[in-house]
Amino acid sequence: MNWNSYIKSYQSYLKIERGLSKNTVANYSFDIERLCLFLAEHKMEISPLKIGEETIQQFIYAISSQVNARSQARIISGLKSFFSYLIFEDYRVDNPMELIEAPKTGRKLPDTLAVEEIDALIAAIDLSSNEGERNRAMLETLYGCGLRVSELVSLKISDLFFDEGFIKITGKGNKERFVPIANSTKRYILIYKDNVRGSVPVKKEFSDTLFLNRRGGQLSRAMVFTIISNLASKIGLTKKISPHTFRHSFATHLLENGADLRSIQLMLGHESITTTEVYLHLDRKFLTEVLENCHPRKNM
Repeated sequence: MNWNSYIKSYQSYLKIERGLSKNTVANYSFDIERLCLFLAEHKMEISPLKIGEETIQQFIYAISSQVNARSQARIISGLKSFFSYLIFEDYRVDNPMELIEAPKTGRKLPDTLAVEEIDALIAAIDLSSNEGERNRAMLETLYGCGLRVSELVSLKISDLFFDEGFIKITGKGNKERFVPIANSTKRYILIYKDNVRGSVPVKKEFSDTLFLNRRGGQLSRAMVFTIISNLASKIGLTKKISPHTFRHSFATHLLENGADLRSIQLMLGHESITTTEVYLHLDRKFLTEVLENCHPRKNM
């Protein structure tokens, strides 16, 4: 088998046995394909069963000038996973990544928006069009429920449990969670669903998809990014933002207003609370206030 055959076999393993999403599988595959491109450019005809540490070190060195430390670490992690799979399937007996260390990246603090900036972005939406009502409902849902953009675009009408005050989200690894939804967010979703969505000729396979594009299909993640970027330009916002910025802002504002980390972890769908703990680093002033207000010796 050549590289492509092993990659396809690995993709099937990630999807079927590990239950990873299509996007995650694509990201894992991209790292291996990047290595394949490096081998082709340097006319190295080496199979995945024979490639050694020295060749991979050359590849890592070559990309170090093209990507940042965080991306390097992700690529190294992805390759380690691929070669571990080859060992698992008895294609190899050793992992050429064993002694290759990822660069130290530290912990990157997520970008956030102030409540006033979120209000300004949503206020800038042109509500005279059907797309405007949809866009308002989407941004309110992103910020109001802390969703990933992939979770937003795949949200289904049958996932809306408004009477119970929740929506059902299918997150990474097809893991489901129930996220509480505020009345204001429900209102904007219902305005779009009941008054606007029906005017779009819905494709049969997307009849249950909540947010639709003009052709009646599922919105792409790139389109949501474009919508947000255009609104940022419209109000003169200089911050570099994305759909994920609304998710970060959701978590940060909850923490600043007294929510506990465990609750935020459950709403975000983080498998480990360590991932959620990054938000503790965002507002040192808030942490000082917590100590002053909650410690038993605060008045001594």
